[in-house]
Amino acid sequence: MTPISPGRSRTATLASAVCVLLVTGTALTGCSSEEEDPNKGTNGVGKLSAAEIQNRTRTAAKSVDTVRLHGNVVTSGRTYTLDMRLKPEGGIGSVTAGEQTFRLLKVDDELFLKADAKFWGQADGGAGEGDAKGEGEGAPDAAAAGKLAEKYVKVPEGDPSYKKFIGFADKDVLLDSLLTLHGTLATDGHHEQDGVRSIRVTGDQGSGGTLDVSLEGKPYPLRLVRAGKAGTLTFSAWGTDFALEKPAKDETLDYEGQLPTS
Repeated sequence: MTPISPGRSRTATLASAVCVLLVTGTALTGCSSEEEDPNKGTNGVGKLSAAEIQNRTRTAAKSVDTVRLHGNVVTSGRTYTLDMRLKPEGGIGSVTAGEQTFRLLKVDDELFLKADAKFWGQADGGAGEGDAKGEGEGAPDAAAAGKLAEKYVKVPEGDPSYKKFIGFADKDVLLDSLLTLHGTLATDGHHEQDGVRSIRVTGDQGSGGTLDVSLEGKPYPLRLVRAGKAGTLTFSAWGTDFALEKPAKDETLDYEGQLPTS
């Protein structure tokens, strides 16, 4: 047996002491033979390719009926702030465009909008309720706008606003259009969204959008940054049901003019 020299013994003791200090102090670097696996205890999608992760998250999103979506979307040069709860037969929530905020409700193919008198005062067509008109371009006067205010107004299918807003309350249409990254896909490390571990997927190094996918439970999408600075959205309450029904007759009005354009 070869004797251990005092120098070697002191060196080994010193190295051991340094490791102990690092463990009990800040971080351990180089004292462990293996780095911790960032995918340990996860659903495993972090080990997949970027394309496979995107496919898994689309499948997960379609596997449940309900989701809450909030954030902003830029379309046709306008920014819309959304806070919508969606299910296959429709959705309900709020939409803000500029200084205008209104409630949006879709049940099957019927679309309803609820807003204040200021919103209706900017309408382009007749007031419907007695066809009262104001001074500017046929806008409803204050009395007519007041009658429309805080009522669910049914949006005619032929109105331009119907096509503009129906997609905001349609789960399948909205998710199909949103959960698509553009360009070459790649993963961009492990992150965290509202306390949930996630794996990030990018399109063209981020210029084609980024998508954070949950590493806990089902691989639901958690956060989307759209390509071209077209908005940022977060997803939550996957599978949490909510009530959705048409408003009562005494809460509903028909509007014969053209709705305000936002």
